[in-house]
Amino acid sequence: MASHPILHNPAQNGHQVGTKMSGKSGSGLLTARQVASLGIGCWATDKGARGAGVLQVRKLSDGSPAFYYRYTDLNQKRVRIVIGTGLDLAAARRKAAEFSRQYQDGSGRDLRNRLSTQQREYKRLLADEEAKKSAHEAANRSTLGALLNAYVDQLKHDGKKSAGAVQSAFKRHVIDAWPDFCRTPANHVTTDNLISVLSLVTGAGKLREAAKLRSYLMSSYKAAIGARQDARASSSLRDLKITQNPARDLVTINGASNARERALSVPELQAYWKTICAIEGSDGALLRFHLLTGAQRIEQIARVKIDEYDPDSKTILIWDGKGRRSTPRRHVVPLVPAAIQAMQKMGNELGPFVWTVTRGASGASYASLARRILEVTKAMTGAGELPKGAFTAGDLRRTVETRLAALGVSKDVRAQLQSHGLGGVQSRHYDMYEYLHEKRRALESLHDLMNA
Repeated sequence: MASHPILHNPAQNGHQVGTKMSGKSGSGLLTARQVASLGIGCWATDKGARGAGVLQVRKLSDGSPAFYYRYTDLNQKRVRIVIGTGLDLAAARRKAAEFSRQYQDGSGRDLRNRLSTQQREYKRLLADEEAKKSAHEAANRSTLGALLNAYVDQLKHDGKKSAGAVQSAFKRHVIDAWPDFCRTPANHVTTDNLISVLSLVTGAGKLREAAKLRSYLMSSYKAAIGARQDARASSSLRDLKITQNPARDLVTINGASNARERALSVPELQAYWKTICAIEGSDGALLRFHLLTGAQRIEQIARVKIDEYDPDSKTILIWDGKGRRSTPRRHVVPLVPAAIQAMQKMGNELGPFVWTVTRGASGASYASLARRILEVTKAMTGAGELPKGAFTAGDLRRTVETRLAALGVSKDVRAQLQSHGLGGVQSRHYDMYEYLHEKRRALESLHDLMNA
């Protein structure tokens, strides 16, 4: 007589209760139809050879079948191992056959413990593989390109005015020029790699540009390394997990920083002053205000707004963010009467900016100043007033310090007037005196010299 799959009551832990399923199976094996017709909570068992364990199925509350492999352990207790849900009968039967072979392979019948050991090993292998995958993905995210972009973002967040120049240099000389290299993990970049990048720039004769790029690369790696210990640093830099700085060993580029020495002689300075005093409108006023304030840094004076002019003390306030300062330094510049007249001549009817050729709508740019100085130098050259040749805005800044030094103005006062060399501990934390009287006297002396 043919055997049949047996229906079980779940309350009896899978023991046969004598009620047989309807529908016969000549082999004694379950059919897909029988599994589908099981009632909720009911069990059915495949016919199996004695001592081989059996496949069981139970209908879950959602109507899906759950499959198990049942066997008898060394203590003669029946034990179920979950095979899974979402399987068809054939797949469940194949998995049960695998368990049965392990159960009967002669190494003992404590299958659950053996499977647990295998499962732990399998999970360990999965964890190792996942760790390797995560490390690989992290390396792919922590590329040189990601480092350069994160550094630029940090500069922008800190309000550094150099952010635009740094971003432009990275894009032109690294990101666009070496797209494949930018996908290299930043921790895998070598000094030799970076030398290749700089060589392309120096080969084009752009030594100063190469020197700047070297500095930017060094700073980007340094910032990322420091971010790992700095809670205030951006998470985008910290998450890169940079541990080395290959740019640190890049040597200084010879010939990139040849210091200019051009400073106008007293007759040249007086001739320049006379020329710009004769220029009508905002063009002449722009040049006069620049010189009469001590030739302040262009990008800083261009940001000064009318509410940063104090009519009582006759001063303007400049925020100096140059260098490694985390916050800009207050830099108060006194205005001599001729500087106030030039400021009024520029006007600010259309916007709040003080140093302007657009009536205050925007601050003047370096290009605006350079173009006007060039026109003046051409006129002076034609008049035979520049025996040493043309000059730049930077030369004017150097001229102011040189002429003030010759007039006996101390180095400290000159540094305070032009806001340079003030990064030491004493200047940052202890010397809060703004040298306003001394700076005003220095600018008055400069004005007197030019008019002598």
